[in-house]
Amino acid sequence: MISVDIGPAHFLYRVGGVCLHDGRVLLHRAVGDDFWSLPGGRCEILETATDALTREMREELAVEVTVGRLLWVVEDFFTMDGRPYHQIGLYFAVDLPDGCPLLDTEAVHAGQEGDDYLEFRWFPLSDLDQVRLYPTCVRTALQQPLDTPRHLVGRREPDPSPLR
Repeated sequence: MISVDIGPAHFLYRVGGVCLHDGRVLLHRAVGDDFWSLPGGRCEILETATDALTREMREELAVEVTVGRLLWVVEDFFTMDGRPYHQIGLYFAVDLPDGCPLLDTEAVHAGQEGDDYLEFRWFPLSDLDQVRLYPTCVRTALQQPLDTPRHLVGRREPDPSPLR
């Protein structure tokens, strides 16, 4: 995966999916974490962003998604365990297949990647101000029209938990 130490900092290249359904957005977190993020993960070297997102969703949820158009390029700067991070993320529209059990917006859905147990949950777009969501800049972006790709920049205070 593209995750490298550069001097005192760490650089990550991430992809994320924006899955909307019935006025809600699908978010995920590692079980035990106190924050949420858009589903996705890190790209492998020589892997396209859309292939990486398809692979991540397959690995975590055992579902074949349709990756749509690019919504955002996100630069996220944060400190974790005293170390600065610079994360570049490409976020795409994602559609789940018709009849997919994940479309149940009332359930908490289980997923797994490696040894990490994940939970996926639908949150009303109108309630995102009450959700600890990273990168924080996507909260506002989700409230705006998704008609053209945009560049977002997020900066946040130190956080004890890594983004996945």
